[in-house]
Amino acid sequence: MSAFLDSMLARAKGDLQTIVLPEGDDERTLQAAERILAEGVANLVILGDAAAIEASPYALDGARIVDVRTAAERAEFAAALYELRRHKGLTPEQAEALMDDVLYFGVMMVKQGLADGMVAGACHATGDVLRPSLQILKTAPGVKLVSSFFVMCVPDCDLGANGTFLFSDCGLEVQPDSERLAHIAVNSAKSWETLMGEEARVALLSHSTHGSAAKNADAAKVVEATEIARELAPDLALDGELQLDAAIIGSVGASKAPGSPVAGRANVLVFPDLDAGNIGYKLVQRLARAEAYGPVTQGIAAPVNDLSRGCSADDIVGVIAITCVQAQAKAAE
Repeated sequence: MSAFLDSMLARAKGDLQTIVLPEGDDERTLQAAERILAEGVANLVILGDAAAIEASPYALDGARIVDVRTAAERAEFAAALYELRRHKGLTPEQAEALMDDVLYFGVMMVKQGLADGMVAGACHATGDVLRPSLQILKTAPGVKLVSSFFVMCVPDCDLGANGTFLFSDCGLEVQPDSERLAHIAVNSAKSWETLMGEEARVALLSHSTHGSAAKNADAAKVVEATEIARELAPDLALDGELQLDAAIIGSVGASKAPGSPVAGRANVLVFPDLDAGNIGYKLVQRLARAEAYGPVTQGIAAPVNDLSRGCSADDIVGVIAITCVQAQAKAAE
């Protein structure tokens, strides 16, 4: 287990948050819930067939188990959802029907203050997880867009923060323009500092370093994004466009980008598009045997995090702990 995950678990235990897990019919979710409860990491609400969950072999004492079909809050949530979405044409009958959807019910628990965050996605697509979050919780004040990141913990590595990096965006923004890429960079830096408690050093990645390649639209987008990000956060240690080796290897950074505030020392890597980000994190995960925690969302008004459908129970534990730390930070704002 990485030092990063140890830190997340310890911080979560220090100020218990309530996390709703809508996928109570998923065995990995129940395995993770058992560990979270045994180690005192969070208070849990598990949604699903109450009888089946209670009959499972997992020790879930202390969790609140809710069957959305018979939940006491069902009518209250439906009425609140109707008021939130009536301007979009939602009817009371449709709002009531949506309470059968564990993802909508779970997000309403967060909206109504009965949970501090939600973790889902083990058996739901990303779009299904994020749709109710954006409809009900919306983006955080002052935030332009919702994006995602992975925390990558590379064993036996002295780069980044002792082998730990934040990769963004690897899960949501398919082809961000320069402005959106700039916001992803700034939000990723904030996420790094929230989770790691240390300065972010942000590299906006490209196939070119400071104009080393022939001029083209892809590199120009990253250059423009860097300029916008500097305007948004002038005190942030940030640079681009940088090739990957120039961003994280000291000797290469000194050669290719002398005088850069982050070259050779970056701990936050911002990819130019979803193809690059998704391929990049999977390469590091599989070839370097890195632990990959995410995709973690940033920019939603309350912490709602998506899981890969290929996740393990250990992955879910990690994302629950991260969600708790995000919730603590939100409460402290």
